[in-house]
Amino acid sequence: MHNISIADILELPVQERIRLVELIWDSVAAVPEAVKISPALKAELELRLAEFEANPESGYSWDQVKSRINDGSWRTT
Repeated sequence: MHNISIADILELPVQERIRLVELIWDSVAAVPEAVKISPALKAELELRLAEFEANPESGYSWDQVKSRINDGSWRTT
């Protein structure tokens, strides 16, 4: 394993840091049983899912979310 400091990571271009975060998140998501969530968070997620299922057009696709993050337009809403 390579030893990379936080300072080294912070020097990476933004797109590379985003990609690094995606890779880390994917590795966490690969073992969902290792991620424990509180009952309050679970209730909130279930509420949001129910709201989305009741009105799926009210949300954004993952591609739309990534695009808004990458182009910075999320800051204007």
